[in-house]
Amino acid sequence: GWTGEIHGRVVCDVCADSSVGPEDHVLEGAEVAVLCITKTGEVLNYQAFTDSKGIYRVAETMPASDRWDACLARPISSFHEHCTRLGDSNSGVKFSYNHPSGYSHTVRPFVYRPTNVPTYC
Repeated sequence: GWTGEIHGRVVCDVCADSSVGPEDHVLEGAEVAVLCITKTGEVLNYQAFTDSKGIYRVAETMPASDRWDACLARPISSFHEHCTRLGDSNSGVKFSYNHPSGYSHTVRPFVYRPTNVPTYC
């Protein structure tokens, strides 16, 4: 069979400055949806949650003829007390999946921002 994996991170941009600084942190338990279309046109829907390092993973083993063709990863919610506002241009990431079996596709990080930016920023 063919095996594919998609993974990425979800982070909190505490100062909403679009750069990763010492005040920023990863978000554990954030929900990400990954939708993939296979070579045969079947649509597969995955739901993933980030671990303590802010990383989510989706993996699948299937016949090579049915493998993923294109996918869309999008953040659903952060479940964090303060960091709940999605950063700009973070609605979703579309990508073609053309890796051989056993490889992984890394999606750029999804960024959440606090509703109220702390004063120390």
